[in-house]
Amino acid sequence: MRRPLLLLLGLLLLQQGRCLEFVVEGEWQEEADHQERHKRAILTSAEDEAFEAIRGEDIIVKSYKVESRITSRFAHTTVRSSVVNSGSKAQSIGFNVQIPKQAFITNFTMNVNGIVFVGSVKEKTVARNLYTQARARGKAAGIVRTNTQDMETFKTEVHVPPGSNIEFELHYQEMMNRKLGFYQHTLHLQPGRLVPHFQVDVYIYEPNGISRVEAPNSLGHQFEGLIRVTSTKDKAHVVFKPTLQQQRKCANCTDSAIDGTFTVAYDVNREGNTGELQVSDGHFVQFFAPTNLSPLPKNIVFVIDVSGSMWGVKMKQTVEAMQAILDDLTIDDHFSIIDFNHNVRCWSEELVTASTIQIADAKRYVQRIKPNGGTNINEALMRAVQMLLKASNQGLIDPRSVSMIILVSDGDPTVGEIKLSTIQKNVKRMMREDFSLFSLGIGFDVDYDFLERIATENRGVAQRIFANQDAAEQLRTFYRQVSAPLLRRITVQFPEDSVSDVTQNRFDKYFSGSELVVAGKVLPSESNSLTSFISASAARMDITLETEADLLELDSALAQQEHSFTGFARQMWAYITVRQLISERSLAPTAVKKRKITQRIMALAVEHQFVTPLTALLVESQDATERLLADSPKDPKHGCCAGGGLPVSPVQVVYQPPPWVQVTTPAPPSQVDKGPEVWALPSQVHLVDNDPHFIVHLPASNMDVCFNIDSKPGHILNLVSDPGTGLVVNGQLIGAKKRLKNKLQTYFGVVSVYNQPDGISVTVGTSGVAVDDGRTNHSFSWSASADFSQDGVRVSIVKNSHVSVVVNDNIRMMVLLHRAWKKHPVNVDFLGVYIHDDNQYSPLVHGLIGQFSREPRVQVYDVRDGADPLKKEATMEVKGNRLHVTRGWQKDYRRDKRRGSNVYCWFVHNSAKGFIDGHYSDYIVPQLNSFLPQF
Repeated sequence: MRRPLLLLLGLLLLQQGRCLEFVVEGEWQEEADHQERHKRAILTSAEDEAFEAIRGEDIIVKSYKVESRITSRFAHTTVRSSVVNSGSKAQSIGFNVQIPKQAFITNFTMNVNGIVFVGSVKEKTVARNLYTQARARGKAAGIVRTNTQDMETFKTEVHVPPGSNIEFELHYQEMMNRKLGFYQHTLHLQPGRLVPHFQVDVYIYEPNGISRVEAPNSLGHQFEGLIRVTSTKDKAHVVFKPTLQQQRKCANCTDSAIDGTFTVAYDVNREGNTGELQVSDGHFVQFFAPTNLSPLPKNIVFVIDVSGSMWGVKMKQTVEAMQAILDDLTIDDHFSIIDFNHNVRCWSEELVTASTIQIADAKRYVQRIKPNGGTNINEALMRAVQMLLKASNQGLIDPRSVSMIILVSDGDPTVGEIKLSTIQKNVKRMMREDFSLFSLGIGFDVDYDFLERIATENRGVAQRIFANQDAAEQLRTFYRQVSAPLLRRITVQFPEDSVSDVTQNRFDKYFSGSELVVAGKVLPSESNSLTSFISASAARMDITLETEADLLELDSALAQQEHSFTGFARQMWAYITVRQLISERSLAPTAVKKRKITQRIMALAVEHQFVTPLTALLVESQDATERLLADSPKDPKHGCCAGGGLPVSPVQVVYQPPPWVQVTTPAPPSQVDKGPEVWALPSQVHLVDNDPHFIVHLPASNMDVCFNIDSKPGHILNLVSDPGTGLVVNGQLIGAKKRLKNKLQTYFGVVSVYNQPDGISVTVGTSGVAVDDGRTNHSFSWSASADFSQDGVRVSIVKNSHVSVVVNDNIRMMVLLHRAWKKHPVNVDFLGVYIHDDNQYSPLVHGLIGQFSREPRVQVYDVRDGADPLKKEATMEVKGNRLHVTRGWQKDYRRDKRRGSNVYCWFVHNSAKGFIDGHYSDYIVPQLNSFLPQF
């Protein structure tokens, strides 16, 4: 079994006639001396050697401090320690840090008795040549290893004379990945001794705000209450600062009780489902983590290794996990189970519905499995792919569903096709673009690199499951991460000539609780903002979302934050790019392609100071005469570590909107309260806006008629009710904060558009927009533009402005948002409704507005002066009634949301009595989706 090693360090320092050795050597180096080094590793490091942050006898650790600065999900962590050799003789002192596997070391410095060694990342060959010059002056040897679940060990050792003072400082960076609704930052704390000044600080800054932050105590009951969390709207600070006495295992103990992981978990505020676009330092980062979407149906084939090596705890925990996983399936899901050793067996030859009866039978089948025999991975995966293909070709599964294979294995293939590259090619050849493969490798003896390659190449991910821990819980946790797919075929795009060097911008799936991240460079432009467009397929719905970010706003905010990481966007872009290139390199089809990727990785890693498999950290004294070297291990099979992430083609992308999507130019700052210059709706409309004022346009009479409805807050008024087409438009009233002149003004606070044939309702409120089809519900906020369509209903949201709804391409309307000053003593947020006057209703249409699709004969005469000299009075004959009307005007707010445009009209008093059919109370309905009773 291989022990993966992380770093190679070496130093020979002559100081005052005494020799200081700094030694750490990796296992995966040149093959010429590999065997000798491997023997040395076995002799130097015991299998059960306990980890300690500081090693050495008769030493005083004056301080040990860890500081992490997390800005917009990107963390820069610094570990510092100050140590004194208090013994009477020279000795080796070790400085060891466990860092997350996905992190990149960016620097290491050391101060030995005033001589400072500073690190810099260089191409590995360059660094080795410089290092060799120093090494030629003497011998240096050592080892570093890792054996923990999610961490790798950076280990250094320096031989110093008595009385020496040494200061160590290590820096590393990583991107926080969101899993199950949280970003989790983990620090390994195991000093191995008491430390007078021990402190951990985690600073978090999230521009859009922090929704929750937790720092659960996982270090033992004696540290309860010692972890302090303070947070504001957008910042949080977590500090752990135990005194010397609080660190002791007992009152008189000399051993430290600090031994374990220190975890900080948090999540951020999200306005709707449109994503978060941030621009800083000439780079952008688009975060996308929508919620309030209904899960897509799943088609899953579980492929379980039941070879002899799975006997015992591995199989027991796999069966335990499968019981819980099967219970989590829903009636909309389809599944089957394949178990394999030297043979391949199927619980069901075809995908079946996840009914209660089928799940119970599958659980009994899994419980009866008895591991034995060899491992035929190739045939098992071929059978799984064929099962998905058959179901898809026969039209047995929902075309919007998500199809996946979940492979659980603990070993290399031993039966059938055993060549890994051939298995990899076979799987890729058979898999469709909309299928995904997820690989779970149990234990350390599995070829995890192979499992990772076939997963990455087929739109999935791999994860190692550690058998010496609770494997069942690890399997269940992984399944929860992929059990709720919300979107398919997600694409993040930008206007032409606005960005470059974009990381992966097309994603096969988005799972609930996770996050998609796209980064790139912002090109010079005269515009002061950047816009992104996200398109995706949800359950029964296609979505296009628009997000806008100011180019300077975030940098200004970061400059005012004491503990923020101001270079986060630049480093995050480089981090994502390098990780994706490392993954792409492992899948490169030709040597030429691999060389090009290698050159780009090295160039980026040197520019951004990342220690990668292709670069090394050269640490040298200020006069550059003494040097030490640190680098990452090679993959023993492929010459490079297999990295995480998905393949990426960093090319510029161009947004081409669908023909029905109208893209408007943002208004200048002086016009932010105005509506857009261009509207999708024509000028002739029926509208209800403000108090609520109805304006009905009568084209045959070439006039507009206005009226108010004096109803109460909470009442739902029917605007359009058409049983023939199945369309209903209703509005619910809200009241002002208080009465003025003994009158309480009312407004529309909610507007609902319901298309009965497809059961789709669009509910527009002052806080957001929701779309419901009876099975799924999707919510969107006003904070960003969005477009989505489902079963003939098309909805377009223009950020903080209006919503356009089109039903079957022949009925159009718009809902306009009015924002009031939050501290205004009277006014509230409300909605205006604008309905096209030539909508194609059926002859059965009615409602306060719908009834005027059949224009009544209107005659106005006897125009005369009124009590108000500016308002003429007249008599109106309509529907056999003679009405007293007043000439006045109401407001159309489509083009100017602040002041509105005057619409001159004849005003009908008494809640339109005589102008509308019946009494206004006849139009009050019980529910937002209720049809109006027939008149």
